[in-house]
Amino acid sequence: MDSATRNDLRLMVTGCRKILETSLAEILEGQYGIDIRGKVADSSTLIHLDPAERIFRDELVSQVNHIIAAGFTPKDAISQMIREVAFTHFNRLCAYKLLERRGHIREAVSRGIESNGFLRYLADNKEDYALHSSGKQDIAYRHFLIWLGSTLSDEIGILFSVNDPANRLFPPHRVIEVVLAEINKESLKDIWQSDETIGWIYQYFTPKELRENARSESQAPRNSYELAFLNQFYTPRYVVKFLTENTLGRIWYEVCQGETSLAKICEYMVRYPNEVFLKRGEPVPDLNVNSVELSREELLKEPYFIPFREGKDPRDIRVIDPACGSGHFLLYCVDLLDVIYREAWENPMGVHFSESGKTLREEYPNFTLFQKEIPGLILRHNLHGIDIDLRATQIATLALWLRAQRSFHDLGIPRERRPRITRSNIVCAEPMPGEKELLEEFITTLQPPVLGGLVRTAFEKMRLAGEAGSLLKIEKEIATSIANAKQQWLTRPKDVQLTLFPKERKASWQSALYDVSGISDASFWDIAEGKVFEALKGYAMKVSNGFGYARAIFAEDAARGFAFIELCGKKYDVVLMNPPFGAASLLSKGYIEKQYPLSKYDIYAAFVERGLLILTKQGRLGAITSRTGFFLTTFQQWREEIVLNKAQPIIFADFGDGVLDTAMVETAAYCLEAI
Repeated sequence: MDSATRNDLRLMVTGCRKILETSLAEILEGQYGIDIRGKVADSSTLIHLDPAERIFRDELVSQVNHIIAAGFTPKDAISQMIREVAFTHFNRLCAYKLLERRGHIREAVSRGIESNGFLRYLADNKEDYALHSSGKQDIAYRHFLIWLGSTLSDEIGILFSVNDPANRLFPPHRVIEVVLAEINKESLKDIWQSDETIGWIYQYFTPKELRENARSESQAPRNSYELAFLNQFYTPRYVVKFLTENTLGRIWYEVCQGETSLAKICEYMVRYPNEVFLKRGEPVPDLNVNSVELSREELLKEPYFIPFREGKDPRDIRVIDPACGSGHFLLYCVDLLDVIYREAWENPMGVHFSESGKTLREEYPNFTLFQKEIPGLILRHNLHGIDIDLRATQIATLALWLRAQRSFHDLGIPRERRPRITRSNIVCAEPMPGEKELLEEFITTLQPPVLGGLVRTAFEKMRLAGEAGSLLKIEKEIATSIANAKQQWLTRPKDVQLTLFPKERKASWQSALYDVSGISDASFWDIAEGKVFEALKGYAMKVSNGFGYARAIFAEDAARGFAFIELCGKKYDVVLMNPPFGAASLLSKGYIEKQYPLSKYDIYAAFVERGLLILTKQGRLGAITSRTGFFLTTFQQWREEIVLNKAQPIIFADFGDGVLDTAMVETAAYCLEAI
């Protein structure tokens, strides 16, 4: 996408954001008595609302209170709700444009109420046809857009959630028409087929002026929202390919000992003229003692010994982007994984999948049918992403779904026969919901009582998730809580023991952190972590129907919180990222300094350390970051104890400035292999 087109897109996105947020703020205040300044009118004064509108107004207030419970002021909570609803509407309209241009849905937004998909909808929906015929085309079209989103909610739920207030807090039709006119501008007509478009939309949603104001008002981001938009920089395609091919691509290349089509496909994969693949258990020979005296040309002719790399079933290869943005790295991983799955099926290496106990060919004996399953397998098993920005997770999920649809299209599978993509592992890092009464209500159902205490601790430890994101070592926090509870159980007063002061001993025990009564067998502690995860997941999946809107959004947030914990507890073969750089947010600064003392000087260094912690042995990390960590003296311990002690540098490219669009940073891209 050339710079002129990007500039048109930027103006379109920022303009649409402004008009959407303004109109939504006017509706909230004028119709529902919810003021942008943080004031919420008494419901008794809103005599103009009908019963259905009163119910929705109560739900909006529940949403505001839900955000306040997470630590926001009333003013900031209302602003956040407006911002979230605005970008959800905009993302949905852009999604419909992308979907219709790629043939996944009938025309829905290109001609507004004249779109043939809408006219077809009217033919099948008599009530909306009657509204349309009576001059209420705007209401009928609104119903159509909501219906269209509901058809996609099972596959792209994070963008089309049925509980999202955007389903009923709708801008006026005149605003929708203005936004659609901008989306359908002639100058942008060619961008909707490009995979890059989604990423640029994400970057441009935050106006340049907002970034500049934030930087002028505070040297460090004051919260996760500022941290997110200050680091929204598009990763160029060549950087994505360079890092992905030398991590994921290179791993498969070494598994196959060079006999893979990726050798030709991966144009940026670094290979050596005289590679020697070692056998299982074969040690790496000592380097030539005289190599320091050889010229560069002579060094390249020397044997390059590659340690044996154990094969894996492709379904066991895990990739994560811990600051995924709009999903650029993960999208390119799909290209490579598609090749990997096909080669693994055609040349089974005897590696078995842990759950099924079968190779790919045993599981899918028909290759034609197997090809249809590959996109879903990749999204379900291989790709994982975390971001602190809900907009990013919405767009990344949409981008991966669209990429899967492209695979189906290339295979010639018609829309009605395509497998449904019902799961992706893209997670927004955010605190567990803050409504204490709902949490306590759930905890009282758990047995033994210590399980409720451990769940409560998990909720408390998650308070920083929205600020620290992937840097929150939540899996360590939960393990520590379980260890503390076990120690309390081991040192508890035994019922058979006598004491001169039984009442005092009992009171002291009962005032301890956890209630460990009801545990009679030490084996409980071996499965305690699984029980905590099971309880969190059970609550997250609890059916919300009939429990009211407050409980519905509580359960939905708990589901996202558990998904984050689940991703943090896994090990990965590949970590790919363009992480934030600069100072951590003020709210997470203390935690990061404590947990990452060697990497605290720049947040990207902490992301590298965290990435190495979650890698498997011989796993690879690829990152583009500021280059400062490789020469400033303040990063000396980071270089020595993290980059060189925890890993082996494989590739390093010093890019300098001008790589990350408008970011004022000199960058380097590099790959590290975990020792």
